Amino acid sequence: MKQTARILSTYSADTFGVCSALYELGGMVVIHDPSGCNSTYTTHDEPRWFSEPSQIFVSALTEQDAILGNDAKLIADIETAAKELQPRFICLIPSQIAHMIATDCRAICRILEKNTGIPAFTLPTNSMHYYERGIYFALQKLAGLACQSLPEPDTPPAPAAPDWLSEESLARFVRAKAPAPLRVNVLGATPLDFAMNGSIGSIRHWLEARGCRVTSCWAMGSDLDAILASHRADLNLVVSYGGLGAAHTLRERAGIPYLVGLPFPQLQPIDTPSNAPSNALAGRPAYIIGETVFAESLARALETALGLPRAAITAIVPMETDSELLQPGTLCLTDECELLPPLRKAGLIIADPLYNPICPTSAAFVPLPHIAFSGRLYEKRIPNLIEAPSFAEFVQKILRTLRQNDV
Repeated sequence: MKQTARILSTYSADTFGVCSALYELGGMVVIHDPSGCNSTYTTHDEPRWFSEPSQIFVSALTEQDAILGNDAKLIADIETAAKELQPRFICLIPSQIAHMIATDCRAICRILEKNTGIPAFTLPTNSMHYYERGIYFALQKLAGLACQSLPEPDTPPAPAAPDWLSEESLARFVRAKAPAPLRVNVLGATPLDFAMNGSIGSIRHWLEARGCRVTSCWAMGSDLDAILASHRADLNLVVSYGGLGAAHTLRERAGIPYLVGLPFPQLQPIDTPSNAPSNALAGRPAYIIGETVFAESLARALETALGLPRAAITAIVPMETDSELLQPGTLCLTDECELLPPLRKAGLIIADPLYNPICPTSAAFVPLPHIAFSGRLYEKRIPNLIEAPSFAEFVQKILRTLRQNDV
């Protein structure tokens, strides 16, 4: 049955993606929804909640308010909180109920901005889409704010196929900017895709070691002022689909080009007897299930490290994405019933542990937890694969699993 999960969990919602993207920027985010959404987000999907405070609220919409309407109470509650906390901005996002009753969030935001003097905006969420869509909308909005002082271009740049990150593609931009450092924005970083395991710091260090200066990270480790000044950068690095909308806006309005991808280590093929990975797979497909940019980048890096031919590992993307990010052969499968047929034929599956129950015992299953799917359940087991030692250990884990499984 379509859109029904009998065994699997579900990915974090678009409203939570907005909250995660805006978490560190000093604004107030209000989810217009009955009680429950806020606690689910903060306790399951937000690892920063207990160490770094943020203004994330829920409107506690009641059944009576949903039927009869009571926007005045919502406006008054937000105004009271905003006058006390003085956030940099107010973001009001609807979930299912507010979306179904057609709450006019844009009008409410205009009233809030007029009455409080604080910038207020809404985003088209409804909790019926996945988190990447929410991140996309939130970062695209920030890009629009960063470029609002720039003149509109006479002729928008023509769409172009994305250039994927590599040592060579980055070096071209570095050489063109030399001797000054290349100023880079990192777009699409949230704990939903990048756990608090040092991955973002490793990406920064990787860029700095190659002559770059990270001017902003959207949105982990950078404040709102740094993001609003990011139109001065020379290059954007898109590390998840959530950052693609911001990259498009910054390219169209500020003329900043972008690369897509993650800098996983490019290890030499590990010596194995008789090319063990290919023998173990015996012609059966290998899959990585996850966010588009992460899965595509990891697939290419693992092919190199395991001595497999290009496209030997296929990415399965079970959430919103964009066709420009998809490599040939990538599968976009969002429903449990769609996932089952290809997984039955697999020789290797790399995915969040909660996918294991639908994977055949004949396949080698290598767990790679994803906070957006399993929450904080396996948070401490998420490796920082940007670092070469952790990546090499993960490759060895794949080899051990293939041998033990005797596919």
